[in-house]
Amino acid sequence: MKKKAFIFLNGSMDTKQEFYKTILKNEADIFCADGGLNFALQLNLKPLEIWGDLDSCDENLIEQAKKLNCKINKFNSEKDLTDGELLISEITKRNYDEIIILGGLGGRTDHLLTNLNLLFKYNNLVFLSPSETIFRVTENFNIENKIGKTISFIPLSDQVENLTLTGFKYPLNNFLLCRGDSICNSNIIVKSTANIKFSKGKLLGIIESL
Repeated sequence: MKKKAFIFLNGSMDTKQEFYKTILKNEADIFCADGGLNFALQLNLKPLEIWGDLDSCDENLIEQAKKLNCKINKFNSEKDLTDGELLISEITKRNYDEIIILGGLGGRTDHLLTNLNLLFKYNNLVFLSPSETIFRVTENFNIENKIGKTISFIPLSDQVENLTLTGFKYPLNNFLLCRGDSICNSNIIVKSTANIKFSKGKLLGIIESL
């Protein structure tokens, strides 16, 4: 079984959606960055650790966390990393096979864009919401058992070279994808194994979750 961690950030989450109860029913370690603690507590989860300057947590949340014996790592508000990256940088050192980020989308645009770029700085990260999963595409990447799902690929470097898509409704062969190109928006997976290959560049994948 894969070793999995969920990290709650302080972005946007509707914890009343059944989606979250479904994905969190399996055993995994729970961590929170600052105000992400509120989302975890709303879902009746017990985080192992909370990281951040805690400026988004009122005293009631902190007291609840203490009663659950959560480890609280408080930092000065004047720091070089966001609360989310402080936590992510630590958790990626702990040999998890998959680190799923919840509450990392929506909210402030500067935080959203910073969060998405973390996909290219740390390994094994996935951003997840009820509507979409966002991930880094490596140079030879397979997507399994997602027939019918809509998927988009967005270049985050000036160029993605020799991009080849197989198993998609709209295939490509050795295509030069440039920053700002929209040709890879809203493709559809048509094979049980879909493959993405490229020789150089940074590529972001967004696939519908539901």
